[in-house]
Amino acid sequence: MKPVMDIHEVLKYLPHRPPFLLVDCVMEIKEGESLVALKNVTINEPFFVGHFPERPVMPGVLIVEALAQAAGILAYKSTNTTPKDGVLYLFAGIDHVRFRRVVEPGDQLRLEVKVLKARREMWKLEAAAFVDGQLVCSAELLSARRG
Repeated sequence: MKPVMDIHEVLKYLPHRPPFLLVDCVMEIKEGESLVALKNVTINEPFFVGHFPERPVMPGVLIVEALAQAAGILAYKSTNTTPKDGVLYLFAGIDHVRFRRVVEPGDQLRLEVKVLKARREMWKLEAAAFVDGQLVCSAELLSARRG
């Protein structure tokens, strides 16, 4: 399946840059409703140097951050804005976070976000990350628009 947004398009909709850019492409998007994105996890990720050298594991906070970045793309696309417009969608809250398994080099994270409520300034989303169809992490995210 071909992405609907490649890395070049993702870079237009996220202010993040490597090494903190955690979305490689978008596979599906229904503006105002949902988005599916991918993050290819490689041994070259800078966080693996210290987390953990003997058994590399992607930090849970970065899995949640990847979900938040996917949510940001959905918000930008749904409101027809970009960071260049002076708009930022900031992480405002997180509830009900659960981690189910580790993410290791070679895994591909499938990031799924669904809008629960959206107003111009605030977004509440259901988020889940999967590897090979297995749930890795689930959470409810809050995003606040600035600008």
